[in-house]
Amino acid sequence: MSAPTPAQTLILWCLLARHGRAPQGEVVPAVKKADREALAAAGLIAVEKSGRSFVLSVTDRGWHWAGDHLDAALPPAFRVMQDWLARLGGHLEQSGRTLADFIGAPPEPAEPAETAPTKASAKKAPAKRAPAKKVAGEKATRSPATKKPGAAALRARIEEAYLALTGGARARAVRLSDVRAQLAELDRATVDAGLARILKGDKTARLSQLSDPKALTAADREAAYSPAGEPFHLLWIQA
Repeated sequence: MSAPTPAQTLILWCLLARHGRAPQGEVVPAVKKADREALAAAGLIAVEKSGRSFVLSVTDRGWHWAGDHLDAALPPAFRVMQDWLARLGGHLEQSGRTLADFIGAPPEPAEPAETAPTKASAKKAPAKRAPAKKVAGEKATRSPATKKPGAAALRARIEEAYLALTGGARARAVRLSDVRAQLAELDRATVDAGLARILKGDKTARLSQLSDPKALTAADREAAYSPAGEPFHLLWIQA
C-alpha cells in the first residue's frame, strides 16, 4: 500500500477529529474525488452513499495507520497541526495510551425532550375506556415491561458478569464475546453504553485489544466494541 499524500493524510485527521466518521460535505478542506477514491482503495476509509452525497468513515486499518504515523507529512499550510500531532505522539508514547483512547467515544445522542400536550390535542384525546371485567376463572396476563438499568446498575451488572466468568478473580482479561453472552438479557446498545462509560475514564476497569489477528475468532469480531473505528475485545476490572 502506497503512503497517503499530505492532502489525503489531512482528510484522515479531519475525520478522526469527528470520531472517525463524517459526511463528506462537512470535511474542510473540501475532499476531492481522486483523494477519496485513493483512500478507499487503500482500505483507510469506507465510503457510503447518502442521498446525493457521501459519508466517509475511517476503517480499522485507517485508525492503525494514523496511530503509527502521527508524524506523516501534511500540506505546508497546516504546519501548526503537524507540530501539534508531534506533541500528541510524544504524549501517547509516554502515557502508553492509544489514539482511540485519546479521541474517545462519540458523544451519546441526546434523548428528545417530552413535550406537554397542547389544549387542542387534549380535546381530541379519546376518553379512557373502563377496564373490561375479568371473566370468572380467567387470569389477567401482562408482559412485564423491560426497564433499562441506570448507569450505576449497568456498571454493577457488567462487573457481576465479569466475576462470573473469572470465578471471582480480578485483574484478568475477559473477552467481550463472553461478557455479552453473560448479559444476554440486555440489548447491545445498552451494553455498549456501559462499555462507553468504562472507556471514558473508569478508574477500576478498562478495555483493551487483542493485538494478534490470529487470536481473534468470529465471535470476538462480532462482539467487539468499536466506538471510533478501533475495536476493543477485552475487559479488565481491577481490585
